[in-house]
Amino acid sequence: MSEYLTLSNTNELVRIAAESLVFVASEGNYSDIHTRDGESRTVTVQLGVIENRIHEQLGSGENEFVRIGKSLIVNLRFLTYINPAKKQIVLSDNHAFKFHLEASKEALRQLKEYVEQEYKL
Repeated sequence: MSEYLTLSNTNELVRIAAESLVFVASEGNYSDIHTRDGESRTVTVQLGVIENRIHEQLGSGENEFVRIGKSLIVNLRFLTYINPAKKQIVLSDNHAFKFHLEASKEALRQLKEYVEQEYKL
């Protein structure tokens, strides 16, 4: 599998190293791709298309990229905190960056259960 996520449309091509991709947040036809260097790129690609490209190009064997609800894909490598009651999730490398995000209680509850099962907690 590729080490890069590559997205292309009629106007642009975006290529991001898999280990740099922290999360993707979307609203409608636009998606914001956030990387560990603090950069954010807005692309005119729907989240479902990005989700498919992640699985096609990066493979789904490690399950490190997970979709949360309708508008968020996160890299579990950077997951440091989940609180469904507060609707909060934190993604961080515990050094250079920390992203505080919001998602629905139900989506975060499901993510918490998934992580607990995945790591047999």
